[in-house]
Amino acid sequence: MKHFTCTLSVLLVVGFASAQSRQIPSITESGPILLAGGTIHPVSGPPLENGWIAFDNGRITLVGRGDRPMIDGATVIELDGRHVYPGLIAADSILGLVETGMVDVTHDHDEYGSFTPESRAVVALNPDSDLIPVSRSAGILTALTVPDGGRLPGQAALIRLDGWDWEDLAVVPSAALVIEWPSVDRGGSPSSSGNKNIRTINTYFDDAEVWLAAKDANATLPPHSRFEAMRDAIEGRQPVLIKASTAGQIATAVAWAKQRDLKPIILGGEEADEVANLLVADDVPVIVRGVHRYPRSRNRDPDEPHTLPSRLRDKGVRFCIAPRDRPAHLRNLPHHAATAVANGLTPEEGLRSITLDAAEILGVDDRLGSLEPGKAATLIVTTGDPLQIRTEVDLAWIDGRPVDLSSRHTQLRDKYRKKYETSGS
Repeated sequence: MKHFTCTLSVLLVVGFASAQSRQIPSITESGPILLAGGTIHPVSGPPLENGWIAFDNGRITLVGRGDRPMIDGATVIELDGRHVYPGLIAADSILGLVETGMVDVTHDHDEYGSFTPESRAVVALNPDSDLIPVSRSAGILTALTVPDGGRLPGQAALIRLDGWDWEDLAVVPSAALVIEWPSVDRGGSPSSSGNKNIRTINTYFDDAEVWLAAKDANATLPPHSRFEAMRDAIEGRQPVLIKASTAGQIATAVAWAKQRDLKPIILGGEEADEVANLLVADDVPVIVRGVHRYPRSRNRDPDEPHTLPSRLRDKGVRFCIAPRDRPAHLRNLPHHAATAVANGLTPEEGLRSITLDAAEILGVDDRLGSLEPGKAATLIVTTGDPLQIRTEVDLAWIDGRPVDLSSRHTQLRDKYRKKYETSGS
């Protein structure tokens, strides 16, 4: 039996190794590129019909409409009425950290231990994951990959979906310190398990602050990698990404973070509208973790998850929409936004929720999320509105590099299409 188990493990590893993505990472094209003859959707402004956009050295240089500019040495790509959008941003995922949910050997998102703030998701990424090109083909070019498990599972990373290794993928290697906030009993008993866990988190931060102060006063102290990994968050240079769903969780998490002068972002936020006044007063943004889900209890409206984004908008809460799906279904991100549009958001707000709003909340709106001169040339060319299920992504660039949009899905489609073509069926 032991021999069989070892053999099976080897076969699984070999099988997954052979199933790795075969796409070759892109290279920077030489010279400027001009896309012309379509509709440009900057997101930060109204659409530009009969528009054009130029980029060079990975950055957008010009955006406009009407007569196209003459750019020396530019490669001109005719859009023929197609649309140009900024690449979509998945503000929550475990992309690159899990390949197959039922196979533990492909899991790199959960470290042993409850407090592992030094764990960096970015160094565990699998750049050859087959799920990266599948997500890319849906127009998702940037993703926040978030570790889980434990109270402080580690550092989330913002990644671009193309590259040879994790250094290539990393946009912001340590984008946020992740905190899994405890459940809060509705009774609020001081002896409840939730409050005990909150005190444990608070004590851990107290200990980290004491050690950091001691280290600053005496550089000869031996290193403490876990506490040192918390320095940027404690000193306000890095946000804390707090996973919290219920109104009680969100309220206690925000109050705790503000008391410690931290910069909180709420991830989940299923009942965020119930504490909207607190979120607005403290300017705490919410990453709405999917709208394709059941209501939190049977006595709530069936469409409650679908209308949450519009309720947050009405109450003045800053938010973006992230997929709730596991990495194999990250491609559904635009459909989550589309459902929110069908339930109260405008189409413009739905698009912003997975582009510029996400970039602003993650602190990268100076380079991603909209089509403006000086920003990264991370963009997609589509046949229509990316929130519409029949729209196809025809072309994509990440930092000005053309991206291969094939995937296992398209390869299998082409394979079996060939079968029926040759059989005459």
